[in-house]
Amino acid sequence: MPKILKKKKTASEIVAAARGLKKVTANELIDGIFDDFFELHGDRKYSDDEAIIGGIALFNGIPITVIATDKGGTPEERIAKHFGCPEPSGYRKSLRLMKQAEKFNRPIVTFVNTSGAYPGRSAEENGQGEAIARNLLEMSDLKVPIISFIYGEGGSGGALALACGDQVWMLEDSMYSILSPEGFASILWKDQEGKRVQEATSLMKLTAQDLYEAHIIDQIIHEDLKGATVESYEVYRQIKEYLKENIKELQKLSTNQLINKRYEKYRKIGQVF
Repeated sequence: MPKILKKKKTASEIVAAARGLKKVTANELIDGIFDDFFELHGDRKYSDDEAIIGGIALFNGIPITVIATDKGGTPEERIAKHFGCPEPSGYRKSLRLMKQAEKFNRPIVTFVNTSGAYPGRSAEENGQGEAIARNLLEMSDLKVPIISFIYGEGGSGGALALACGDQVWMLEDSMYSILSPEGFASILWKDQEGKRVQEATSLMKLTAQDLYEAHIIDQIIHEDLKGATVESYEVYRQIKEYLKENIKELQKLSTNQLINKRYEKYRKIGQVF
C-alpha cells in the first residue's frame, strides 16, 4: 500500500516537477534498476524512433523486456526525440518488442514520460492513430505480465499506448491525464492566456494520489523532496522491491487468468455503480 505523503503538494507543484529538467531519465532508470541492458532498434517497417528506448535486460537474473519513452538530456537529444513524443515508428518498435517478449515468455516493464504522441505531419502521414490503437489492442491480449510506470508526464493516448499494464505505478511527482491542463483550460473555458491553468490542474485529478484513490493506478513510488533526480537511489530501491514481488505473483497466474484480470481491471475504470 502507498504511504501517506509526508508533505502535501498542490497539483500545480506536481505538474511542474513532472515536467522539470531534473526529472530522472529513461536511461538512468534502466541503469539503476536492471543489469546487462541490450538495446534493440527499429520497427522493421520504416525507421527507428529515438523517443522510445527498448531492449532486453536482466532483473534478479530473469530476462525482462524493457521499453521506455525518453525526453533526452541535452538540447540536441531533446530535439531528436521530439521532447519525448513518439512517432508511429516508436509505437511499432515497442509493439515488435512486446510481441517478441510474448514469444520468449519474458515479462514486460514499461516506463512512460511523454506529453503525448508526436503531432507533426510526418506522424500523421505514417499512421499515428493506427499505431496507438494497434498497441492498445495487442497489449490487452499479451500472454505475459506487463508492469507500467508513469515517471513524469503521462499524456493522453501517447502514454496509454505503453501503459496498459497488469499493474500501473506512478512516481509521486508525476501526472497522468487525457490532455494537458493548458489544453483543458483552452477547450473548456477558451482560456488563451493561461489564466485558469492552475484551476484546471486541480480539477483534472491527474496526480498519483488522485489516481490511486480512483483505482486507476496500483502503487505510488515515493520521491525525495527534490524529485526523482539521478541521485535518488531510494526510487530505484522501491521500484526493485515492487518489481521483485509483483513479477513473481503475476507469473503464478495462468495465461487465461492473466488476460482476464487485465480485462477486468480496465473494464472497471470509470464505473460509478
